[in-house]
Amino acid sequence: MKNFTFTRKDFPADFLFGSATSSYQIEGHQFGGAGATHWDSFAATPGNVVRAENGATACDHYHRYEADLDLAAAAGLDCYRFSTSWARVLPEGTGTPNAEGLDFYDRLTDAMLERGLKPCATLYHWELPQPLADLGGWRNREIGNWFAEFTEVIMGRIGDRMHSVAPINEPWCVGWLSHFLGHHAPGLRDIRATARAMHHVLLAHGRAIEVMRGLGMSNLGAVFNFEWAHPVDTSPEALAAAETYDAIYNRFFLGGVFKGAYPDPVLKGLEPHLPNGWQDDFKTITQPVDWCGLNYYTRKVIGPEPGPWPHYAELDGPLPKTQMGWEIYPDGLYNFLTRTAAEYTGDLPLIVTENGMSNPDVIENGVVSDHGRIEYVDAHLARVRKAIADGVPVKGYFLWSLMDNYEWALGYEKRFGMVHVDFDTLARTPKASYHALKEALTLG
Repeated sequence: MKNFTFTRKDFPADFLFGSATSSYQIEGHQFGGAGATHWDSFAATPGNVVRAENGATACDHYHRYEADLDLAAAAGLDCYRFSTSWARVLPEGTGTPNAEGLDFYDRLTDAMLERGLKPCATLYHWELPQPLADLGGWRNREIGNWFAEFTEVIMGRIGDRMHSVAPINEPWCVGWLSHFLGHHAPGLRDIRATARAMHHVLLAHGRAIEVMRGLGMSNLGAVFNFEWAHPVDTSPEALAAAETYDAIYNRFFLGGVFKGAYPDPVLKGLEPHLPNGWQDDFKTITQPVDWCGLNYYTRKVIGPEPGPWPHYAELDGPLPKTQMGWEIYPDGLYNFLTRTAAEYTGDLPLIVTENGMSNPDVIENGVVSDHGRIEYVDAHLARVRKAIADGVPVKGYFLWSLMDNYEWALGYEKRFGMVHVDFDTLARTPKASYHALKEALTLG
């Protein structure tokens, strides 16, 4: 069996290992009285999702969570990063809570604690209640208040037992991917909607932090996704294109939360479309956090493109690729850890909140030999160790994902898990990467 080149002893004593999942991708949204989400509507629209697949059943974690958490605990993980479904807790988005939904997260939290897993919650991982989407969703400034209400309800129930909480997973996906590129719900391609969604997602983040501080909670963070922008050549045009991509993808949200400012290359395109008085919201957006989470998978080769802003194109790169077609570039994780600490967060703890790879995994004689995933994770954790050695305060690493799941617009084709899921029988089969990680964390 292929093993990792590290053990737990190669990391600081307080370094935490975990795996990450999200509610809509694993729970089974048809269960337990959950309300409709904009993902249900998006998936039901022909052409948006592979085979129009949705999260109605997903991995049925709603009923199988105890066995799934048994797998996480047996792997020697310290933490379990999960997300709460807004529409499961508040089917209308606001108003009367769904008792079954709150009870589920109560049971889930207690089940983690019973197994020695630290609960690490994300309040929102993309499944907006459809009634709020009908009111404009992330384009509507009121979403800051709606999200604050949701935060109060769910954390009022389970917040006393959380190890850590972050309000929103990957604001870039909520804003740009979903409103400018149209690849995720609500599937818009509208620059005005994009500007407002990107700003309001940070406003909602700040409101949630305020609410959780009011509940007496601590260890609150912010989670961003990152892609290293590599210019295709050294021409001024390519360098400018890569700078714009970097500003939109990586610097906009960091800048809002940690500097109370948006980068100029983004304002060049979005400022005319931002809501009136947007600068006044930075007092809320910059609410202090206790840690910063980085989700990292790949880099992008960027070249110039004529036409309207943002004037860049994503080009095919030369490096080996995952099942997603994403280049494998571990140095990008090191680059982001060092740059984020140097330019934005200083001594604040950094946590790799997602990292992993999709792989065309198949079961053969009861075994899933995902050696490519072992090599991918091993290389990225080597860069984490290098960053720590260079003085960056990296305090944890979460593998995406515990199990194969619903991969949004790509349906059930792309497998990110260290546990294989048969989506017909829902049987779980730990892969080689699971066994290798268990050995590194429990025997090392």
